[in-house]
Amino acid sequence: MTQLNLEHWWQPFTNVRAFRDNPRIFTRAEGCFLYTDDGRDVLDITAGLWCANLGHGRQEVADAVSNQLMTLDFAPPFQFGNEVTFRFAEQLAKLAPPELNRVFFTNSGSESVDTAIKIAYQYQRARGKASKTRFIARERGYHGINMGGTSLQGLPNNRKGFPVYDEVDFLPDMLDIDRNAFSRGLPEHGTDRLQAAFNKLVAQRGAENICAVVVEPCVGAGGMVPPPKGYLQALRELCDQHDILLIFDEVVTGFGRTGAAFAAQSMGVTPDLITCAKAINGGTVPMGGVFMREEIQQVIFDAAPAGGPEIFHGNTYSGNPVSSAAGLAALEIYAREELLTRAAGPIGQYWEDALHGLRDIDSLIDIRNFGLLGAVTFAADSRFPAGPAVPVHNQCFKNGLLCRGVGDTLVMSPPLTISEQEIDLFIERLRLSIAEVIG
Repeated sequence: MTQLNLEHWWQPFTNVRAFRDNPRIFTRAEGCFLYTDDGRDVLDITAGLWCANLGHGRQEVADAVSNQLMTLDFAPPFQFGNEVTFRFAEQLAKLAPPELNRVFFTNSGSESVDTAIKIAYQYQRARGKASKTRFIARERGYHGINMGGTSLQGLPNNRKGFPVYDEVDFLPDMLDIDRNAFSRGLPEHGTDRLQAAFNKLVAQRGAENICAVVVEPCVGAGGMVPPPKGYLQALRELCDQHDILLIFDEVVTGFGRTGAAFAAQSMGVTPDLITCAKAINGGTVPMGGVFMREEIQQVIFDAAPAGGPEIFHGNTYSGNPVSSAAGLAALEIYAREELLTRAAGPIGQYWEDALHGLRDIDSLIDIRNFGLLGAVTFAADSRFPAGPAVPVHNQCFKNGLLCRGVGDTLVMSPPLTISEQEIDLFIERLRLSIAEVIG
């Protein structure tokens, strides 16, 4: 039992009262494992929070951070720059879709989403489309916790009780277990629902009033839901037809999670802006960014008065040199170990086969996967009114496995470095935990 004083840190998205009664403390991490204060190993099948794509404890990243701290630990980004961040931006532009070769740095995914909203809004005004102020998001989507992202929330608990921007409409949830249960990769059904719902919103609101559509290519925190076949292509065509910007929130799917640097590439659809964070430097130092088409930046530049910033937006740590140094080191590892495409190769297939090997468990009504993402959904159970996933998640931790429980669903996003043996261990510990909780 920890001797720490647990009173002063209000932890995010945490039942703090329950945590204080039963604290779960990690003390170190290495590879695909976290280690607790009582010495147990816990297989990290969530890559921290979708972010530790390199695994834990990378010496090259630690060395880069240490060297940068002693060379240039901080430099103001307002009206000044630094070499390491310009180099990092150049390397990132080589990874993104070629059309999206401009990046605005942030500190997190939440800030990236709000930044993308502001850029989209200013772009529409700059090109003389000031009536385009509305946004379209999607049910079950998660877009961070700042005011803009909260307004786009498709998860009711993350939205209700907070002030929100009211000019947002929602496309229907992509999850369709009745028609798509146990799909491997992209499911077959659902694009028809998108087209009907999109056209209805355009008819109701008017395309001349809609600024942008903001979606995750694959739903992450809302239950890991891949898009149906043709869904993103249809969304791109609809946005083009109605002169609406398309923004992909790739905070979860960026940097190798789906078998390419970005899901936009693995799914063959190029949006107008991409938000990212988390694995941008292996999840080691807080950082995020927004990629955009060069044209978007140029339109804003051309419309801005001379003598001042083109956009009155930013934060103290935008493009922080230490975060950028960590990012450059991470990119070298991604390239050397071919991690950005690993999920599309044999390990991705092994992951898919292992996950769908759980289909014999009677309590599971769906298994989903794409790249190195996965989810299992449990049948309703009267013993667990709030859903079985959290009790199973808690039992997983006791059995040395870190999954995330969301209502009736467990979601997984292992480090891109995971081995076949570690996937086998994941399945062993998950089966045991489900059996102990549900039977």
